[in-house]
Amino acid sequence: MTKGYKLDPRTKLIIVLCISTLGIIIKDILSLAVILVLTIFIAKSFNVDLKRSLKKIQRLVYLIIVIAIIQSIFSSEGKALFSIGNFIVLSTSGLEKGLQFILRMMIIIFSATIITTSNSREIIQGFVQWGLPYDIAFMVAIGIRFLPILTEEIKDSLTAIQLRGIEINNIPIKKRISIYSYIFNPILVGTILKAEKLSTTIEMRGFRAYDSRTSYLVLKMSKWDYFIIFISIIFTICYIAFNIFR
Repeated sequence: MTKGYKLDPRTKLIIVLCISTLGIIIKDILSLAVILVLTIFIAKSFNVDLKRSLKKIQRLVYLIIVIAIIQSIFSSEGKALFSIGNFIVLSTSGLEKGLQFILRMMIIIFSATIITTSNSREIIQGFVQWGLPYDIAFMVAIGIRFLPILTEEIKDSLTAIQLRGIEINNIPIKKRISIYSYIFNPILVGTILKAEKLSTTIEMRGFRAYDSRTSYLVLKMSKWDYFIIFISIIFTICYIAFNIFR
């Protein structure tokens, strides 16, 4: 899809919005699985690196077990799959809701990767041409850019601890919590200091010195963009209506 023509970032945003809406509203597991396959196909057509997304999803495997157990404990619906006396630990309803959660998270993660095929400057300009104030669009782009940096700092801190011979997974939970507090406190302080330096740099360059600003980058949507937006919205509405009234 993207080899012959580069889609407008606003088109990608609408595609992601439609996919995420389907992932949140739809409750049927089979329908969620169909949406997930469709999301993977769309992401692949944008030449997205799916291996990185799969690594993120692997961390959610343990969450599905925890959420299934929690849903089973606080929900009396469904048949008991595992119980201790009269206390239900795992039920079919809890397992189903756990699967719904993991499918939704996979849909959201894979759909979000579509946005990464456009750079931050194009995304900001897309928001501005939609009528969003430049200040807000800029803050959104900066926030998106800060998240990978924060993740890398956390990984580096955990690696430094492991190089000192400390296996976090093998120590008691109380000590593990204290170690995490030692890690996150300096990272949080460092993030705040970086934000202050960035704020000072922006002010030194005259950010918001004028009420309006111009840009050399002007996005133009083609008929292909409008067609994809129309198909995405119609498909989303029809799919939701089909699942509600069937």
